[in-house]
Amino acid sequence: MRCFIGIDLGSTTTKAVVIDEDQNVIGRGITNSRSNYDTAATVAKTEALINGRFHLFRQALARTGALNGDLDTFIGQLERDFRSEQYLEQLVDLEETCRRSLETAHFGSDAGVVREALDEVFKRVTVEAPALFAPGAKRKSDFFRDIAGSQYLAIGEEVSKEMGTRYDYLLNLFDRSIIEVENRVYTDSVRRHLLAALERSFIALPGTQGKRGAIEAPIKGVLDTDMIETYVVGTGYGRARLPFSKEHIRSEILCHGLGAHVMYPGTATVLDIGGQDTKAIQVDPAGIVESFQMNDRCAAGCGRYLGYIADEMNMGLHELGPLAMKSTKTIRINSTCTVFAGAELRDRLALGDKREDIMAGLHRSIILRAMSILARSGGIRNEFTFTGGVAKNEAAVKALNELVEENYGKLTLNIDPDSIYTGALGGATFAWRAVVEEGKVAEART
Repeated sequence: MRCFIGIDLGSTTTKAVVIDEDQNVIGRGITNSRSNYDTAATVAKTEALINGRFHLFRQALARTGALNGDLDTFIGQLERDFRSEQYLEQLVDLEETCRRSLETAHFGSDAGVVREALDEVFKRVTVEAPALFAPGAKRKSDFFRDIAGSQYLAIGEEVSKEMGTRYDYLLNLFDRSIIEVENRVYTDSVRRHLLAALERSFIALPGTQGKRGAIEAPIKGVLDTDMIETYVVGTGYGRARLPFSKEHIRSEILCHGLGAHVMYPGTATVLDIGGQDTKAIQVDPAGIVESFQMNDRCAAGCGRYLGYIADEMNMGLHELGPLAMKSTKTIRINSTCTVFAGAELRDRLALGDKREDIMAGLHRSIILRAMSILARSGGIRNEFTFTGGVAKNEAAVKALNELVEENYGKLTLNIDPDSIYTGALGGATFAWRAVVEEGKVAEART
């Protein structure tokens, strides 16, 4: 089947979307943006194609009716088992890379005990791995670096105390090895992992054994279907570093405007708050950009700013919104500058202000900055679509709703659960148009 792919290389995450010939989204993928942008683009694309396979598995199994009401359960188990297989492969790779790093490290007479400690750390990390992918298990991240790092560092601290070796030696080995492992692409093992996951799913769900033939046939049929990368379009903060020609590059503004239009055809105004910038875009009824404005100096009021605040508060980024929603008092935050935010935050805490009230004020301050950018772009028109990673932050959405109604009255505010993929969706749509409407046939390989 022919596939059309959009890749959005953001400052913090790289996203990819795959659509089919009927412009249906069949797959989405996301990964950390790396210093190696080629790898980030390839990993995101690979993840989107894997996600596309699961979409096709679901469709094929639904057509057979073999699983009746158990389709969601089976697909969920299959995906967990696949992710577990992937994780274990990368874990083995990380262990081998740490061993090689140990050979060139200068730990002197401690090298022997560090080697034993490293063996014990990976033994325990591997034992704990299945629980990370059990039904109902909650992980703060799906990125290997975050999952493995969290396990390795916690267990490494325990082991170093037990074995009387220095924790910083184990930390040094991880830091020297993780980038190398993170920047490897495991495309060749995808089919093997999917087949292994299928076997594990039959064991985990004994009730499916009697339907094995009816389940295996459509899944293997999907695995045997070529997903042809017909055309790829790239965009985003790092688009100049994407590994294909300029003909396959589109600006962030164009891709976000078109992506928002594809999600919500009635869109007239788009606000995108990403990791590095804020974009206010006005589009016509066909999704063509009429005007736009961006923050022009720094990342103030964007995802990176929120990340800095989370670090200052010793919290996870995902915890900021829920904390702000508990606020009972309005506090004015004067600075959205990352440099000065930490100082103001500490001053507020010293004055006795509650953390939740400070967080609510901070979110409102971010949205006020965005409102200024929107005003310069031409204001807000109905329908208004909010995209980007910050659109998942409930406190930011609440502040936006309040400020829009205060200044423009009651408008339709669209927020898609997959809004972080808006730019990539626009890119995929441009890829589809290039082939289907413009007759281009050149492929872009990543």
